[in-house]
Amino acid sequence: MLPKKLHKKLENRKTSNSFRQLGEPNNLIDFSSNDYLGFSKSESIFKRTHDYLIDNNSIQNGSTGSRLLSGNNTLYSSVETQICNYHQSEAALVFNSGYNANLGLLSCVPQRGDLIIYDELCHASIRDGIQMSNAKGYKFKHNDLEDLASHLERSRELSSENDIYVITESVFSMDGDTPDLNRLIQLSESYNVHLIIDEAHAIGVFGQGLVSGSIFARVITFGKALGCHGAAILGSKDLIDYLINFSRPFIYTTALSPHELATIKSAYEALENSKNVEELHQNILFFNKEIERLKLSDAFIKSTSAIHGCIISGNDKVKQLSLQLKDKGFDVKPILSPTVPKEKERLRLCLHSYNSQEEISEVLSLIATFVNS
Repeated sequence: MLPKKLHKKLENRKTSNSFRQLGEPNNLIDFSSNDYLGFSKSESIFKRTHDYLIDNNSIQNGSTGSRLLSGNNTLYSSVETQICNYHQSEAALVFNSGYNANLGLLSCVPQRGDLIIYDELCHASIRDGIQMSNAKGYKFKHNDLEDLASHLERSRELSSENDIYVITESVFSMDGDTPDLNRLIQLSESYNVHLIIDEAHAIGVFGQGLVSGSIFARVITFGKALGCHGAAILGSKDLIDYLINFSRPFIYTTALSPHELATIKSAYEALENSKNVEELHQNILFFNKEIERLKLSDAFIKSTSAIHGCIISGNDKVKQLSLQLKDKGFDVKPILSPTVPKEKERLRLCLHSYNSQEEISEVLSLIATFVNS
């Protein structure tokens, strides 16, 4: 039997209407997935991947082991070089997922005595990586660079020798907003700190992402706009060598299969010449105009990304509206507390290149009926 303490925690989730369950595949109009460019269903990417594997005689289902043992397929070198060229990075190291990459980076790079200062709304994988680290972590107010500067000033007054790592996201997964990245880079340089940016929801949506240049590390993922699987850490050759030697989530994980690597390669090739990015940005622009027209601006978190959050306080209310939208044929997921803070529960709408303007207008009109009633 499940231990009583665990059973009680499950019952508490049910009581607060925040109990999680796996959903079933559906044919609803998609406003929930991270498949921003429609690449996950791209027949051309699927065919290109298949043809590449056949042409290179790579008839292999699994990788057979970790990269340090038997799993370092020759495709890894090709994909990591391709990633470096596209993102203008000195070096890259592929991980099995974005979660795995953040754990792998943050659990081993900051050392005892170092400080980690992170945005309070950073993804769970960043928080979990910080918890696994020997460094002390402190959060700053969301996208508040004045608060970050205060933390940095105090930290440098206490010690000028210990390393400080600043961590944030270029597009936040729940709010869809973006920090002032230019000022953030300037702050990092002026206080001599190591800046880490998670670009999971920016890659593809904004081409190469929103950050370039010589920041300490960038985390990119392939399971969102690129429509496949895996992630990578971008940084210096020395950083990559360090991760290969000390990152336990990298060292002790079975490598990606050749098929997964070939799909990443094909997705990047498709991204180079895709019209989907422009189509997505047209939908984002239209979506924001419709928000204004329907007088929903106060309900939505301001965003120019593919992610848009409509605040509907209370787990019961937001779940009810999600079900009403489902009945009308729309897949819009409710985001409940404790995933987001109480009173900040929301509908999370993800836009795609394949959403029509008619679909956007209809789903927002339905939401407006609820919000303005």
